[in-house]
Amino acid sequence: MISKDLRINEEIRVPEVRFVGAEGEQLGVIPIKQALKIAAEKGLDLVEVAPAARPPVCKIMDYGKYRFEQSKREKEAKKNQKIITIKEVKLRPNIEEHDFMTKAKNAEKFLKSGDKVKVTIMFRGREVTHPDLGKQLCTKMAETLQEWSTVEKMPKLEGKNMTMILTPKQN
Repeated sequence: MISKDLRINEEIRVPEVRFVGAEGEQLGVIPIKQALKIAAEKGLDLVEVAPAARPPVCKIMDYGKYRFEQSKREKEAKKNQKIITIKEVKLRPNIEEHDFMTKAKNAEKFLKSGDKVKVTIMFRGREVTHPDLGKQLCTKMAETLQEWSTVEKMPKLEGKNMTMILTPKQN
């Protein structure tokens, strides 16, 4: 649970709570006034850790220290996650071989850096009546890049564009 949603001390507005001590020991269901008094005597905060429970579960802890540790854990989790971006390579159905290889090299570079690649074939005018050319181009791109990628989404015609998504192979 996100620490911003937790209610502390006088913010808790229920007649009685399930009380948990500072070391995690269960002390049963007691009136809120008594729980607040015990927390004040120990110089700690009464924090509502499970508001959905009946009665709500409250624990004695140093709330400032708890929030600091929570934010530290969130930063650590954020540091370990990998953000996957989608790079796009745009082609036309009547592309020349050299231009195709240049686009394939760019896509290979994106895949090696760990990004997904969206291959888009743009049809203009009457070219859209030949979707087979676009499908052949997508197949050729997938075969060219099969060493570094797998096809996540097969070629599909959407309006005047045909798209295919390639993901980098796991090592």
